Amino acid sequence: MFQIGVFLKPIVGVVMIKRGSRSKAWQGPRLPVLIACLGLILVVSILLIGENSEKPNSSYGLVKQKWNSFDSSVQLNPTVELRNGTDVIWQIPNSPKAVLFLAHGCNGRAVHFWDRSPNCPNCIGLPEERLLILHALSRGFAVITISSAGRCWTLGEERLVVREIIRWWVERHKLEKLPLVALGASSGGYFVSALAKGLRFSSIALMIAEGLFDQMDIPEDYPPTLFVHMPKDSYRQRKIGEFLVVLRNKGIDVAEIECMEFPLSRNFFTDRIPGLEQANSTKLFELFQEKGFIDENGYMRSDGRRTRWKEALRESNAIFLNKNLVHHVQEELNLAFAYHEMTSLPSEQIFKWFETHMS
Repeated sequence: MFQIGVFLKPIVGVVMIKRGSRSKAWQGPRLPVLIACLGLILVVSILLIGENSEKPNSSYGLVKQKWNSFDSSVQLNPTVELRNGTDVIWQIPNSPKAVLFLAHGCNGRAVHFWDRSPNCPNCIGLPEERLLILHALSRGFAVITISSAGRCWTLGEERLVVREIIRWWVERHKLEKLPLVALGASSGGYFVSALAKGLRFSSIALMIAEGLFDQMDIPEDYPPTLFVHMPKDSYRQRKIGEFLVVLRNKGIDVAEIECMEFPLSRNFFTDRIPGLEQANSTKLFELFQEKGFIDENGYMRSDGRRTRWKEALRESNAIFLNKNLVHHVQEELNLAFAYHEMTSLPSEQIFKWFETHMS
């Protein structure tokens, strides 16, 4: 197994540990050779562990996933509607093969998933949210996002309202025959775990959320569930470990992806955030170095929410950052620390999970 910023447990189908056939009985003359081989393997393993005992480096592929790395044919062009007093924002690609419902976390809104445009003048396009949409559209998923009524999702009437909105939207666009999947982050993850009891999803992904499996009866036909989490949050990691066992014992297909911290670089912010220039990305990185917000290897010393980077930015005369991008920078700092944040980094694994459960 390996750490590349996003760590996929071997129970996920994308990365498998191959198992050979059962070995024959040992024969006496081969035993010394076996011992010698095992000794060599042990030495090599110790050396490798020593080399990899440091935090994972930045070569795990983050730079390959830039905000503008998608084909020009994949564009955000949503439709905005008001339904039952809440925002419904959606986009359907040509020849869709599935429908994806995305549920934001606390303080999130549907407008966070989409870039500002004439069709959506209030959209914000946060880095991780917009990349999830682009990944979905590039793979042929129709996407629907809905805003919660309050700061966070609630599990009473709101669950019924959202269920009916999704059903209405699917029927209106004649998508009933397509698989329906869902991804929810934080509060949205709890919401999706409950919504899956009353809405037939082919599979779901719960991001930085362990779900509500200790508060509800889990039917045997509950959808396959993928947990995407950050093990630095030890409480949530422990609960997810418990629920993996609970769901597996119910005969439900489950898996997990662990998302690890990674270092900042001079190109990091301009690679991840549309509209943030290279010069400012470099200056931000150097400011973080100067103030000690990152260590000598570029790793965040504290969660982005607890780092006084905004105050340092205001005191600096060398950086002018568009105020509309402050929230974007904040999200990426939280992501780099890897404690609790929306993430698009494991999108490839997430969508393969959806796709392998659509038949």
